[in-house]
Amino acid sequence: MKLIDTHCHLEMEEFDKDRGEVIQRAKESDVEYIINIASDRESNIKGLRLSAEHSEIYLSVGIHPHNTKSLNEDVYNEIRDWLKHPNVVAIGEIGLDYHYMHSPKETQIDAFKKQLAIAKDSGLPVIVHSREAKDDTMRILKEAAHGISGVLHCFSGNIDMAKNAMEMGFYISIAGPVTFQNAKNLKEIARFIPDEYLLIETDAPYLSPVPMRGKRNEPSFLKYTAQFIADLRGISLPDIARITTLNAKRLFKIERLTGKGKITYEIRDSLYLNITNRCTNRCGFCIRFHTQYVKGHNLTLEKEPSTQEIINAIGDPKAYKEIVFCGLGEPLLRLDVVKGVSSWIKKMGGEVRINTNGHGNLIHGRNILPELQGLVDSLSVSIDAEDETKYNEICKPVFKNAFQSVLSFIKEAKKNIPEVKITVVNLPEISIDKCRALAEELGVELRIRELDVVG
Repeated sequence: MKLIDTHCHLEMEEFDKDRGEVIQRAKESDVEYIINIASDRESNIKGLRLSAEHSEIYLSVGIHPHNTKSLNEDVYNEIRDWLKHPNVVAIGEIGLDYHYMHSPKETQIDAFKKQLAIAKDSGLPVIVHSREAKDDTMRILKEAAHGISGVLHCFSGNIDMAKNAMEMGFYISIAGPVTFQNAKNLKEIARFIPDEYLLIETDAPYLSPVPMRGKRNEPSFLKYTAQFIADLRGISLPDIARITTLNAKRLFKIERLTGKGKITYEIRDSLYLNITNRCTNRCGFCIRFHTQYVKGHNLTLEKEPSTQEIINAIGDPKAYKEIVFCGLGEPLLRLDVVKGVSSWIKKMGGEVRINTNGHGNLIHGRNILPELQGLVDSLSVSIDAEDETKYNEICKPVFKNAFQSVLSFIKEAKKNIPEVKITVVNLPEISIDKCRALAEELGVELRIRELDVVG
């Protein structure tokens, strides 16, 4: 498990007495990299020096809105020169702060726009500070940030602001305040942000998370925020670490990410099997149409794995709550592989679940459910609509009469599989009440999945 603190101010005087010990504690707490964020000319220079001394520290250069009254062309030229440093991965923190107004509003806006222009010329992402300035921040980003990636750090806005930022390709970074008792809105946002837009940070030396609140914040405390967010999202600490570390490396171009997809991948206490990227549905909401990653795992297969390759990748099935056939495709396209692997899992004492679109009988031209009897403990069928018309619109199946076939598949599954569920994605055009009535008619449990929440 590795974490990345995407926003920290280690160059500040609060760390002068024990900076080395702070960095060592971060390593011991699984913080792989720290991104040190500058705020004025002096902190930029100190950050450059700090990064040169420690290979695990990257940096962002720029001028905080508090200090924009000191900006002139000489400083702008210095920022351009600092960008040549190999460890500079972003421009920031830049933006607007209307709480303290240490610099006049017009000065802040002008500096924000000019530093965004520098970012556009450099190709680097931006780290955006916005406090009590939501409308101006979003207006300026919409006007001036085309082609720029970045992150809204220590997010304190509302859901609409987060949605608008993500629509522009910006990440949302959550800091220690999410752990505070009265942070109801921020907790909801931390639950809501899709995996591929989530980052975490300390903003040290500020905003220590519970249970360290009241102490000087430092990167080693990032684990408390990470664990809290993992609990909010119903996943494990390793899951949140993997998701946010991947996102940080992608945004800030830290390390070269491997293009090799995984056959097996862990989420919470289950092991998932990615045995094909092919599918007989083309659902518009499907994760595979906008990312190759699920919970930080790369699932793009170079080739479909054999039965033995999958077995070798599983290890001990009893080490997991269950083994789940899922991945970026429809597992029942590879029925023989599913049967072979499931037979081995059951012999080894493991539990088997299959997540399917219910097209198995259409794919193979026969009732395949009796062939899965004794091999599969649980079947989860994605139905994703209350009737055939909606199903065809949303799922775009390659087969005719697919919806009715899926209903028949579910009825047959009940005769052969101990546990059968149906799932629907909570889309605006779907009637959840009608889906619930359909589940009752079929005699199966209904599980509602939230859009953009995968795994």
